[in-house]
Amino acid sequence: MPSYAHGFRCAHNACQPARKADDGAQMRQNGGHMAAKPRPTARRIGLGQELRQLRKEAGLTIAEAARDMHFDETTLQRVETGWKSFRQAGHLRELLERYGITDEEQVNRLVALQRDASSREWWTGTGTTMLSGMPRFLGVESAAREIRVFHPTVIPGLLQAKGYARAVHELHKPIDETTTEFMEHSVQLRMRRKEALTRDDEPMKVWAVLYEPALRYTIGDADIMQEQYAALAELAALENVTIQVLPQSGSGYVALHDVNIMILDDGLPTTVQSDTPWSTVAVTDKPREVRRFSRMFDAMVADARSPQDTPEFLHQLSREIAR
Repeated sequence: MPSYAHGFRCAHNACQPARKADDGAQMRQNGGHMAAKPRPTARRIGLGQELRQLRKEAGLTIAEAARDMHFDETTLQRVETGWKSFRQAGHLRELLERYGITDEEQVNRLVALQRDASSREWWTGTGTTMLSGMPRFLGVESAAREIRVFHPTVIPGLLQAKGYARAVHELHKPIDETTTEFMEHSVQLRMRRKEALTRDDEPMKVWAVLYEPALRYTIGDADIMQEQYAALAELAALENVTIQVLPQSGSGYVALHDVNIMILDDGLPTTVQSDTPWSTVAVTDKPREVRRFSRMFDAMVADARSPQDTPEFLHQLSREIAR
């Protein structure tokens, strides 16, 4: 898995973080590709892709494949898109038989993948209801090797310090009519997600564009903001984290909603996410939407300050808010 430094190289009219020189050696050690830790959602997505390809090779539509089965076509569609897995291995074997897959080794491999795909994710069993779409988002995020993120009004959740995250939830509590229990659970969940950035084994890469008005928007009080600025500066010092600031004085493109691009390994589809005004989390891997989000992000990167300028700018903000 390549690591990004804080420098840039520009190609195809889009700036990209510079790769470290030892990436080739790391890839050769892993048989020409970067090793990635498989996780349940990633396994579901991979299994779904294989089943979709097998169905197409069999010349069947989803409706034809599901006809007279112990599951309906909606279930099969959700399995193919990685949203869920079959409840029973027998259902998968039944489907593979319809597709003409008789090689026992291949069948057993897919059944084993199905079993792993049914494993519980780390956030399950908490007893607190999540927003619609959140489990899917968390699953894809936990499988991502790189995330590119922007938010027009606040610091993105993956980069929030605990005090800032709690203050954001407090601000929205009367609007969303959420309970204190829900709020505290959400804050703890956000802090757990951040651990992916600092873990010892293959930390997730993050490339964030922070909008200057969002950085200047005081959430909570000056102490909370200073803590947040310090946390951002600490994250920006990591090799796997690139942070750029998009100035408010610019006249270039600024997305009017959050942009979250999650890049997965092993040929799994890049997925994008955005919050909706109805307190739901929209997640899709449709190529058209992925390309659209990528164009948004690239346009903002082109107008953003260099990541080398980020630490000093954060220190400046911290000094200003302390006055």
